[in-house]
Amino acid sequence: MLAVTRQDDEIAHAAWLYYVGKLSQQEVSDRLGISRFKVLRLLADARDRGMVRISLEHRTSRTLALADQLADKFNLKEVRVAPVPVAPDDYEYARLAVGILAASYLTRVAGSDQPFTIGIGWGRTLSAMADNLAGLKNQNLTFVSLMGSVTHAIHTAPVDVCVRLAAQTGGRAMLMPAPFVADNAAACELIMSQRLVRETMKVARSSTHAIMSVGECRDGAILFESGLFSPEQLDELRDNDVVGDCCGVFFKADGSIADMPLNKCTPCVKPDEMSAMDVVITAGGATKATATVAVLRAGFVDRLFLDETLAEAILQNS
Repeated sequence: MLAVTRQDDEIAHAAWLYYVGKLSQQEVSDRLGISRFKVLRLLADARDRGMVRISLEHRTSRTLALADQLADKFNLKEVRVAPVPVAPDDYEYARLAVGILAASYLTRVAGSDQPFTIGIGWGRTLSAMADNLAGLKNQNLTFVSLMGSVTHAIHTAPVDVCVRLAAQTGGRAMLMPAPFVADNAAACELIMSQRLVRETMKVARSSTHAIMSVGECRDGAILFESGLFSPEQLDELRDNDVVGDCCGVFFKADGSIADMPLNKCTPCVKPDEMSAMDVVITAGGATKATATVAVLRAGFVDRLFLDETLAEAILQNS
């Protein structure tokens, strides 16, 4: 027993000199009168026995931990969490930070001369992605709208984002000649039957990658204030407990697609048509927690890019 105690003391002494005293391994060897090889063995024993615990104190380490928890919880291939070192309710900064992550992903996957078809949704984080894309040149890229667009020009519309991405990369843009939402299911079917829409939908459904954002469905949210929906359609969203949308599809909190007429009125690529794509969703701001969780629970997402405050809100409330 005494021998064990002496050995523990020697291990602790060596570990203290190295980790706390900041001595080099050679200096520890000289101080204790033992070989450098034995110092290495003592330091390894200290770690193995739990005498030494190494803590990485850096903001990035926290975001990496959040990313790991989210990836495990929702069975995702990749999660990237942007640190937000400002006021937690600065949603504009959050969207910018997430847009930078998405731009980095796009550069990573499409940086060669290989042909890729990238399906694009709409939203302010995707606009931020386009704003922050730099250095990506690939004439074999096609950016295609996964959904219809709005009738008035805004920088977050999929048409604008596709065109900007194509201009920056030297690729091409293919635009969905359809509105975001039709008046009714019959009108949507008619729109989807048009030749140009069919051709665009064929390309969109063959996308190798899809990058989309999450929208909130609640009073005061941008989707409700956009003027896209009639008063009756807004009531339909409220009455069916819709909490979020992604690419023109409306979800309930449990991740199910809401069984309502409005989900038959949006010309878009549906989640069950994305199984062969690498699907990325982006979201910024803690208020999007409920909507983001709903989309993740739907089970068609591969990668998630979000900010730190949203990551924390999701883990606390799901």
